[in-house]
Amino acid sequence: MQTAPSASGQRLQQAAFWCALGAGAAAAVSIAISQILLGAALAALLIARIEWHAPKRWPWLAVFAVLSLLALAFSDLPSAGLPQVRKFYVWLMLVAICSTFSSSKHPRWLAAAWLAGGTASALRGLWQFGVKYQHAAARGENFYLSYVGDRITGFNSHWMTFSGQMMIVLLAGFALLLYGRPERRLRIALLVCLPIVGLALLLAWTRGVWIATGAALLYLLWGWRRWTVALAPALALAAFAFGPASLRERVTSLVKPHGQHDSNLHRIYTFRTGLEMIKAHPWLGLGLERVGPHVKEYIPADLPQELPEGYYGHLHNIYIHYAAERGIPATLAVIAFFLLTARDWLARLRRAPADSSAWLLRAGVAVVAGVLVTGFFEYNLGDSEVLGMTLAAVAAACAPRLDA
Repeated sequence: MQTAPSASGQRLQQAAFWCALGAGAAAAVSIAISQILLGAALAALLIARIEWHAPKRWPWLAVFAVLSLLALAFSDLPSAGLPQVRKFYVWLMLVAICSTFSSSKHPRWLAAAWLAGGTASALRGLWQFGVKYQHAAARGENFYLSYVGDRITGFNSHWMTFSGQMMIVLLAGFALLLYGRPERRLRIALLVCLPIVGLALLLAWTRGVWIATGAALLYLLWGWRRWTVALAPALALAAFAFGPASLRERVTSLVKPHGQHDSNLHRIYTFRTGLEMIKAHPWLGLGLERVGPHVKEYIPADLPQELPEGYYGHLHNIYIHYAAERGIPATLAVIAFFLLTARDWLARLRRAPADSSAWLLRAGVAVVAGVLVTGFFEYNLGDSEVLGMTLAAVAAACAPRLDA
C-alpha cells in the first residue's frame, strides 16, 4: 500500500509542478527563465523521488538521441557539436510536465499563461512594427525592402522564433476557445487576445508559418463546424485584397521575389546543398554543427558557386538539416515520435470525441501539425523557445495522470 507523502514531500511536489508549469509558460517570453525553472522542476522531482513519466512514444526520441551522439562522435570536429548536446536538456520538458500535470486544469493554466505572455509579446511586436514603419516613411525608404530584413521580434531576437511562438499560442488558444468550454472570463480573454496574436503573426511576414498556421487552423475548424472551412478562402482573399500593399507584396513574393531581398533563391541553395550532403553522408550526416562550415563544399555543380545573400549556419528546413547533420535514420526517428504521438491523440478523439480532454488533444494535434509543416520552411526545432513550447504542448496532452 502506497503511503501518503509527507508535508515536505507535498511541498516538493507542488514546487515541481509550479516550476514545470512556469518552464512551459516562460518559453513564450524568455528562454532563460524557462530553462532555469525547468532545472528547478527536475531537481524537485529528483529530491522528492517522484516517479518520472514521459510520452508513450519516447523510445523514438532515445533512438534520435543515440544516433545524434554517434553523428557527433564520427564528425570531423566533435567539440563543435557540444551546443547541440546541451540542447537535449530542453527535451526534458517532456518529463517535467508529464510527471507533474495531474489535473485537467493544469493544461488550461498553461494555455492561459501562453495567452498572457504571447499577447504581451505580440503587443511589443505591434509597437515595433509602428516604429519601423514611421522610420521608413521618415527616411523616404521603400517599406517592404527596409522591413523584410529587420522584422518584428516581440520579446525575442529573431522574427522566426517570434512567429513560431505566436503560432503555438494562437493554435492552443483557438483549440481551447472552440472545444474547451472556457469560463466566461477566459472566453473574453481569448476573444480579445487571439486577434492581437494573429495580427502580430501576420505582420511578422513569415510565409512558412502563415502556411502552417492556416493548415492547423483548418484542422481545428473542420472538427468544430465543417462549414466554417469554406469561409477560410474568402477571409484570406479579403485580407489580401484590403490589406496594406506591403502585405500583398509579401504574399506575392512566394512566386515573384524582390531579388535577393526575399529568401527564395537562398532557400533553393540550402535545400539542394542539403540534398548533396545527405547523398554523401546518409547514415550519420556530417555531424552536429558541421553543416554550416561545409556548405560551400556541397553546392550543386549546376548552380553558380557564389552563394546568394542569407544565413548558412543551418539549412532552413528541419528535415533536410537533421538528415544532413545527423543522418536519415535520426531524422526519421524524431518524425516518428511526433507523428505517432499525434496518431495516438486522433485515435483517442475517435473513441471519445466529447471527452473533457478533447480540446487538449486537438490542440496537441494542431500544434504538432503547425510545427511539422513549418519545418519544411525553417529550422524551427533548432530554436529552444519553439522547441520548448512544442514539447510542453506534447507533454500536457500526454500526461498520464490528468483527472477527468
